[in-house]
Amino acid sequence: MSVLDRLHEYGILPRRAQRLADLLAEMIPQNSTVLDVGSGDGRIDTLLLKRRSDLKIQGVEVSSRTHTGFPVTYFDGATLPFEKQSFDVVMFVDVLHHTDDPLVLLREALRVARKAIVLKDHLLQGVLSGARLRFMDYIGNARHGVALPFNYWTAQRWAGAETSLGLRQKHEIKTLKLYPWPADSVFGANLHFIARYDLSSTGMNGAHVK
Repeated sequence: MSVLDRLHEYGILPRRAQRLADLLAEMIPQNSTVLDVGSGDGRIDTLLLKRRSDLKIQGVEVSSRTHTGFPVTYFDGATLPFEKQSFDVVMFVDVLHHTDDPLVLLREALRVARKAIVLKDHLLQGVLSGARLRFMDYIGNARHGVALPFNYWTAQRWAGAETSLGLRQKHEIKTLKLYPWPADSVFGANLHFIARYDLSSTGMNGAHVK
């Protein structure tokens, strides 16, 4: 493991995972069943379950990286192996930009989710944003064999996708503070967001959104 890999594994990942778990805990409705698409090593979900014991999480992955404390099903990366409206919430955490066409999985999420889609992803905006995002992606994922198409979207492209999919009820967090200062000013900035798209008003609990 290189010096950068060690710094990422022990200096960056623990804080990032805890921060994401805290933010996601605010976005997911009470007593939800959650399908985490691309659940990875399960670190974030494990922390999320500590915050939100009312949740039930099912992971789905294209390959196994570790054993988790919740069930994980494997799939082809395109078609979710679940029936229509099988889960209250479908969640993506830094997954869609690893696909060639995020719309494929977003359509699948609309099929499988009953109440909401929750996603954390990137925005391509600002000076050298593409280079900064590619650097983060490579350090965090290359050694795990994760696909790296670097498919980052601008705000305009996200808005176009939301319109085409009919995703209208949106709650968003834009300031995530994932990294310690001064790293957050470079690798946090305006490059990250979390959004919840409500598919129905029924059952939503008015979760606090920053």
